[in-house]
Amino acid sequence: MAVTPFALPFTLRPCALAIALACLGAPLAAQAQDANSADNAGPILESIQVSSNLLGTSMAASTKNFAGARTVVQKDDIENSGASSLSDVMRRIPGVQISDNSGSAGSAISLNIGVRGLAGRYSPRSTVLLDGIPMSVAPYGQPQLSFAPVSLANVETVDVVRGGGAVRFGPQNVGGIINFKTRRVPTTPGITGDATVRYNTYSEVGHNTQTSVFAGTQLDSGLGLAVLYSGIRGSDWRVGSDEKVNDFALKFRYDLSPTAEVYGKLSYYDVTSRTPGGLTAAQYKQDPFQNTRPTDFWSGERKAFDIGYLNALSGTQEFEVRAYYNKSSRESTLISANLKGLGHQPRNYETTAIEPRYTQRFITGKVSQDVTVGYRYLAERADEAIYNVVIASGVRQAPTRFADNSTDAQAVYIDDKIAIDAWRITPGVRYEHIKTERFNHLPVDQKIELLNNKALPSLNVAYLLNNNVTLFGNYNSSFGAVQNTQLNAQSSKNPLQPELAKTAELGARWKSSQLSAEATLFNIKFDNQIQSIGSGENVVFYNVGATHHRGLESAIDYRFDKSGPLAGLNAYATYTYTKATLQDGANAGNDVPFYSRTTDTVGAHYQLGAWGVDLSSSHQSRQFADEANTVAENAAGNLGVIPGFRTWNTQVKWTVPGQKGLELVAGVNNLADKRYFTRTSDGNLGKLVGAPRMVYLQGRLAF
Repeated sequence: MAVTPFALPFTLRPCALAIALACLGAPLAAQAQDANSADNAGPILESIQVSSNLLGTSMAASTKNFAGARTVVQKDDIENSGASSLSDVMRRIPGVQISDNSGSAGSAISLNIGVRGLAGRYSPRSTVLLDGIPMSVAPYGQPQLSFAPVSLANVETVDVVRGGGAVRFGPQNVGGIINFKTRRVPTTPGITGDATVRYNTYSEVGHNTQTSVFAGTQLDSGLGLAVLYSGIRGSDWRVGSDEKVNDFALKFRYDLSPTAEVYGKLSYYDVTSRTPGGLTAAQYKQDPFQNTRPTDFWSGERKAFDIGYLNALSGTQEFEVRAYYNKSSRESTLISANLKGLGHQPRNYETTAIEPRYTQRFITGKVSQDVTVGYRYLAERADEAIYNVVIASGVRQAPTRFADNSTDAQAVYIDDKIAIDAWRITPGVRYEHIKTERFNHLPVDQKIELLNNKALPSLNVAYLLNNNVTLFGNYNSSFGAVQNTQLNAQSSKNPLQPELAKTAELGARWKSSQLSAEATLFNIKFDNQIQSIGSGENVVFYNVGATHHRGLESAIDYRFDKSGPLAGLNAYATYTYTKATLQDGANAGNDVPFYSRTTDTVGAHYQLGAWGVDLSSSHQSRQFADEANTVAENAAGNLGVIPGFRTWNTQVKWTVPGQKGLELVAGVNNLADKRYFTRTSDGNLGKLVGAPRMVYLQGRLAF
């Protein structure tokens, strides 16, 4: 079906629409009178450098001029938010919805990010990057983030592109591109860094301690080094939700010449998490924080290395090549339905990749073109098994599944950023060639092969109305290859097809020294979505058909004049309306499960000398837990409406006078101790209570 890129196929409530567009209305009107002035011919072209950052070396400039919906959260904003996890940070970003936890992984280790009404469990439809490198254990074969090998304390910026970046980063990005950028290597001599200790305690059950250390230096030889460590010890808000996390990285950068450098990172991450699982309706009513599955746990480990070479060959040329390798393992242990056995599901992965790219700038009169060509070869190797251990005897039974998986993927892309006066026009195309093989060894040897070839075109257009206002529109395509475990469902009666998505955006963005505002309309046509029923060896995958996602995202951030009566005050708000519906089958017209039609955040930060005070709130409307949009709750607790809720957070920060680098923080999340929940339909089906009131104390010493 053809996509109408910018038509609004839904009706917004007039009040909601007015509130959202107010973010931009006043600034645009004020600047319209100056649109024809000499200053509005468009700013100087951005630096040619596009490496080591998602889409530009200069974060501020590249974000302002980017032809799509994009949000960058800096470290100061992260710290002022009171966030205790990456998920907490993501709630401030328009279009992003977060699930607190899931049935088979703990709240602090998995990433459950849903963008624009897409499934959030383990973030399967967003390309999630760590320093520009895919974070998942297998980007093609298993893109889900059942564990996310990075801790909040090690992150410097969070860069979220909700549309417009498909060519550079390939498939599985219909839900956008999310880049977690770790803290950079210092460029000054002498050791600089900081150490932080944070203690969190919940109004119900648990408490934990988070520690982090960062230290780095720039040596006279040109070698820069940085050590990053973050750890978690303790439990969350459920009985038996103990977690242990270690996140370590050694980063380096060596200047070969004034224009060339080598950089890289060696990292290690391990986690062990107890997983209480879902509760029946009766169990939840009795005690929503109890644990009926004390034997269940989840563990994972990842070792990774990446190295890159960057050379700005001239003012018009740049070459970069990156190579990376990671070796990961994970295992879940879940009690059986009859409570007599423990089901173990160990999996091992190895991923190796190389990505070269070259950018050439051409200037002809008033026209400038930055042409980038790139290539990626990525190889995945994996094995998985399922076996049971009898609790009474401790006897390990024969495995019921043992399989080997391999994926070899090659991709080539080209895009051309054309600058004509105030216009930025970027056509591009990416071609993916993916060969996947699965060898099932039980009950008999069976080989399944699948070949996916797909061209992914895109067109991004931005108009720099003036130095503050950018208007943009884009059209991008994405697809998701059939994954390793999904291949088991392949048959003549169930011929799984790759997921296909086409996304269009139309929006405007305002950025000045005091005010940032944006509003974006989006429209996603998603065909052949793959859904699952059941879990473990009983899971069945099928193409649910088409879904349609459309909506409005808006945000505003204002820093009051430093010379005015409200000096030191920064206020912000976001509002998102999404309508995501099924288009085929018996449930056509119903909402897709596990998303909210409306979300919003409001907040303020006030700085008075050495004191900083924060107050923020987030809200999401109701959700459904199944495609039938069942309203009434069933006894198992996995079906029924999930009510909407709002929570409030507050924080006080004090920079201690006379104590260089010492900072103390105290805060409360979920101030009113609001009780809310989600549901899960996997092997741990039932109701999952959300985080209760959490009080935290933090000390930070910079050196």
